[in-house]
Amino acid sequence: MSVIKKNDFIESIANALQYISYYHSEDFILAMKRALEIERSDAAKDAILQILTNSKLAAYGNRPICQDTGIVTVFIKQGMDLRWDSDKTIEEMVNQGVRNAYLDKGNPLRASIV
Repeated sequence: MSVIKKNDFIESIANALQYISYYHSEDFILAMKRALEIERSDAAKDAILQILTNSKLAAYGNRPICQDTGIVTVFIKQGMDLRWDSDKTIEEMVNQGVRNAYLDKGNPLRASIV
């Protein structure tokens, strides 16, 4: 039986949100590079280059790609033979992880949804 500890789960949620705030997926980067190669419009090429430059700077600086970090939607799949080592519900742990990510002193995310 697998056991997931409360603090490990909360930390993994916060870490995942930090990670996706400053890294584009590889398939996105490759698609943008391909779009740059086939684009004919100078204005569109410039826009694509700006996106790629912003992506690179965000990754190197570990800073959000965009100031508006959006809304968090978490999907949890839980298999069989799993035990939670926690006094909190899954929802409470997810909410704490999200809170931790948004309040991270090293990279606070901008809460833009009221």
